Amino acid sequence: MTKPFNDTFLKAARGEKTDYVPVWYMRQAGRSQPEYRKLKEKYSLFEITHQPELCAYVTRLPVEQYGVDAAILYKDIMTPLPSIGVDVEIKAGIGPVIDKPIRSIHDVEKLGEINPEQDVPYVLETIRLLTTEQLSVPLIGFTGAPFTLASYMIEGGPSKNYNKTKAFMYSEPKAWFLLMDKLADMAISYVKAQINAGAKAIQIFDSWVGALNVEDYRTFIKPVMMRIVSTLKKENVPLIMFGVGASHLLLEWNDLDLDVIGLDWRMPIQEARSLGVTKTVQGNLDPAILLSSWDVIEERVKNILDQGVTHPGYIFNLGHGVFPEVDPDTLKRLTQFIHTYTKLI
Repeated sequence: MTKPFNDTFLKAARGEKTDYVPVWYMRQAGRSQPEYRKLKEKYSLFEITHQPELCAYVTRLPVEQYGVDAAILYKDIMTPLPSIGVDVEIKAGIGPVIDKPIRSIHDVEKLGEINPEQDVPYVLETIRLLTTEQLSVPLIGFTGAPFTLASYMIEGGPSKNYNKTKAFMYSEPKAWFLLMDKLADMAISYVKAQINAGAKAIQIFDSWVGALNVEDYRTFIKPVMMRIVSTLKKENVPLIMFGVGASHLLLEWNDLDLDVIGLDWRMPIQEARSLGVTKTVQGNLDPAILLSSWDVIEERVKNILDQGVTHPGYIFNLGHGVFPEVDPDTLKRLTQFIHTYTKLI
């Protein structure tokens, strides 16, 4: 007998009243799970994502283990880049590495277009498997945002300061805006295909856009984000924005036609609301706290929940992804606590 579909996460994302606060965790599928670590002894991330049955298993594992209210597709924001001609490798201990970084408008002009059904059929097949046969909670699809994707493509890999990216943005505006448009086109096509395959919500990861100040965001990023969000809004699924260290951009995001704004741990929910954030809020426990004692975790989580429930539309999450060192039993206990505590409020 199949379980009834749990739409609590979707209701909260739309700002509707829910019986309890829904919860899911960024990077819930993966590094902290022993079953996943065993798989990684045999397969790379790209190899797992290219095998729909295996990828679906990794995606649904935290739903079964922790009782979370949403699954997030197991893949990487780099997944679609090879489709447009970017040679990327995920190197252990480093992250995405691109051997031929973008240096000129000529490099940008050479980038192609994605045809999701042809280029990433394994992603779409994984989504279909999960949403037609395996999940009783919504599946969140996702994409990287243009700035964050561009930062890897220009730096050649992870960066602490994004100096090359910003220098390119300032000194080559024509090339920059062309790159933004090409990455926006890719993100839109990629996300639409995920939704058509069965994804019920989309998270846009602009993980590193916090490196920019508000004025530069408005000039170099916001126009392309407005185009992405307004186009995807027509697909009628909740859209979530998330970045790290981007609290100074919250009102810029609040201007976009998003449904949900994800907060990292630096910005208290109460403060975000007092600044004028009106959307559903998602967040925002510092993931490092999960390595503390349960008493500490419970106290911090209660404080966040008490702030979150003061407005309709709240989803519990971490302020960034789950660390490999986190005990899966802690996440299970935390999920149960959030559900139970917020049913009583």
